[in-house]
Amino acid sequence: MSGAETFRASADAYDRHVGRYGAQLASALIGFSRIEPGVRALDVGCGTGALTAALVERLGAANVSGADPSEVFVEACRRRLPAVEVVVAGGEALAFGDGAFDVVLSQLVVNFMADAEGGVREMARVTRPGGHVASCVWDYAGEMTLLRAFWDAAREVDPERAAANDEGIVMPWCADGELAGLWRRAGLSEVRFGPLVVCSGYADFEDLWSPFPTGVAPSGAFCKSLDDERRAALRDAYRRRLAVDDGPFELTARAWAVVGAVRASASEDVAQSVEGDTP
Repeated sequence: MSGAETFRASADAYDRHVGRYGAQLASALIGFSRIEPGVRALDVGCGTGALTAALVERLGAANVSGADPSEVFVEACRRRLPAVEVVVAGGEALAFGDGAFDVVLSQLVVNFMADAEGGVREMARVTRPGGHVASCVWDYAGEMTLLRAFWDAAREVDPERAAANDEGIVMPWCADGELAGLWRRAGLSEVRFGPLVVCSGYADFEDLWSPFPTGVAPSGAFCKSLDDERRAALRDAYRRRLAVDDGPFELTARAWAVVGAVRASASEDVAQSVEGDTP
C-alpha cells in the first residue's frame, strides 16, 4: 500500500491532497538548491507539474524537462505546461543522455523509488559534471501535519494495519539526515541538507478530507480500503486530532531537502563521500 502504485488516482485528487503544498515546496526547493537563470533543469517524478512550473518561471520552458512513470500525471503536466518536454519514465531509467542537464531535481519522489540509490545515480548520470542533484521528502514521522495526524488517527481505528502502513515508519530516507547519507553513497559531493517548511490553507475540514476516499497516495489507499463504518470513525478521529472547526484553517508541513554536486572526474570516487556536510 505504501508504494508508487497508490498514485494511480486522478491528477485532480492528488492536487487536492498533498499536491496543494507543491508550489510552495517547489519554490523552497529551488531556493535551497540555489538555482540561477540560464541553466537547464530536469524534474524527475514531476507529477502534475508543481516543481516543473516553478522551474519554468525561473528558467523558461525551453530549459526545463519533466519525467514521471505515471501516464496520467504526465498528461496532466503536459496540459498544464504544453511548451515543456515531459516524458513517461521512472527515476531509475531516465530517457536522457549523459550530462544533458545542469541541475536535476525531484520533489517527494526518492522514497517511492524501487531502487533509491540507483535512482540518485541515474539523476547524477544525466547531470553534467559540476552540476547539482537536489531532492526533498516529507518528514512523515514528525512535522508533516496532514499525514502525521492522519496515521495517528488511523491507529485508533485499525491499529495493526495502520502501524504496518504508517509512512512515518515504512518510508525510507525520510528522517533527518538520511537523504544526505543516500546522496553520499550515490557518489555526490558537497552535500548540503536541511528542512523546508511550507503551509496550505483549507476552506473547511471537508476540503481537507475529500481526496482521501479516492485512494490517492498511501494515506488515501488506506482510507479507501476501510469499510464505511471504520472510514467514518477514521474521519472523526482525524478531525479530532487536528482540532479544527467548520471554518478555514491552515496546516504546516515540513520536508527534508538535500543537494549535492556531480563529481567532475570519475577518479573522484565514492570514498570521498564519507566527508562531513558542507555548511
